[in-house]
Amino acid sequence: MAPFDTFVVFAEMRTGSNLLEANLNLYDGITCHGEAFNPHFIGYPNKTEILGVDQAARDADPSVLLRAIRDAEGLGGFRYFHDHDPRVFEPLLDDARCAKIVLTRNPVDSYVSWKIAQATDQWKLTNVAKRKDARARFDRAEFEAHLETLQGFQVRLLNGLQRRGQTAFYVAYEDVQDVGIMNGLAAWLGSTARLEGFDHNLKRQNPSAIAEKVENFDEMERALAQLDRFDLSRTPNFEPRRGAAVPGYVAAGAAPLLYMPIKGGPEAEVTGWLAQLGGEVKGDFNQKALRHWLRKHPGHRRFTVLRHPLARAHHVFCTRILPKGPDTFGRIRRVLVNRHDLPIPERWPDAGYDRDTHRAAFGGFLDFIRANLAGQTNLRVDPHWASQAAILQGMGELSLPDLVLREEEMAAFLPAVAQQLGVAEVPEMPDPAAEVPFALSEIYDADLEARARAAYPRDYLMLGFGDWRAESA
Repeated sequence: MAPFDTFVVFAEMRTGSNLLEANLNLYDGITCHGEAFNPHFIGYPNKTEILGVDQAARDADPSVLLRAIRDAEGLGGFRYFHDHDPRVFEPLLDDARCAKIVLTRNPVDSYVSWKIAQATDQWKLTNVAKRKDARARFDRAEFEAHLETLQGFQVRLLNGLQRRGQTAFYVAYEDVQDVGIMNGLAAWLGSTARLEGFDHNLKRQNPSAIAEKVENFDEMERALAQLDRFDLSRTPNFEPRRGAAVPGYVAAGAAPLLYMPIKGGPEAEVTGWLAQLGGEVKGDFNQKALRHWLRKHPGHRRFTVLRHPLARAHHVFCTRILPKGPDTFGRIRRVLVNRHDLPIPERWPDAGYDRDTHRAAFGGFLDFIRANLAGQTNLRVDPHWASQAAILQGMGELSLPDLVLREEEMAAFLPAVAQQLGVAEVPEMPDPAAEVPFALSEIYDADLEARARAAYPRDYLMLGFGDWRAESA
């Protein structure tokens, strides 16, 4: 039994995909049908149909062409670029009987080739005597956008295959003219045919050194030297992905206003304020009920409130870890004392628990959060101290907030939004509850800030937080 029913070549412009297709078509029983799902044409610019399926039929239902290629005699396939019909991408990945070939090329070479092709309007070369010559001009912003697009699609493709337990046959631009590698690809596809060479008229268009093809080569070298090739500036992220915490969402009764809380933030203050607007506050959503609410309230506003990472961690420590009783994390408290050596008293409240002990205990909790978010502990990543960046990403799985406020901004912005939505009398935002046993301002120092930055690097970077003392002044 043949290993595959069809194949797809994942490639991009100027990666050698025309040459790879021409080579594949030399093998008996293998047919590549060009850019079958290019939104601007079908297969090739001068074609009107593939296997009896025209462009109108393909655009109406791409699965019709997928089936036609799969069911045709022999092994059929096509080339697919990142900007081709997105409706076929997931079905292609889902189909384990579809062979995935990934063609790559040095992105600088593909960019320069693309610029030269644009300048000459020559996208294929079959006769060297008719070759048009031009030099590319490097544009840093344009190249960085080109690189980001290529890398983003490659990561999406790789992750999609990984999640499905599949792998692909990878071919580099330089491999396309290697008959041994092409024979290996044919064997992987299930073909018994082998070639000794390539008999077609496609030629490489720009074989000269890249320094000769770029008019501002020195400028390009300087720009490329500043790129972070190995992504050294990336902030590592080992947090588990989070879903949207829909049951915690709260809708006002008097206005189409939906609060999407972040645990550890000013939940009590915002929920209390929503109740004061009038009407019955609605909570305990599930996804179906939320979609119903969204459809029923056109013009609604969805919002969340961020709290400074250090202040949020301190609030969680003072309300969930330090005390005992309902709504606290007793088991985690014991682990923090027994395994992480936090100086938390067994009995609470404790008259001997002073400010210095509180600073030390809270500092230890920040160290625990750092290890916990890095996957170095055996305890769950609780939403009360999960990074706010991860929680926002989880919200996006269903519905993102259209208004993201900082805690210090909500007293000014939320009443204004409520007035826009038709609430006549808008109450003031209540003052936050006093921190017990000590306010953050009483223990704050540079060491605690540094520990918070170590625990929440993505929140500080991605959400733009500065030092707590400066932001709270």
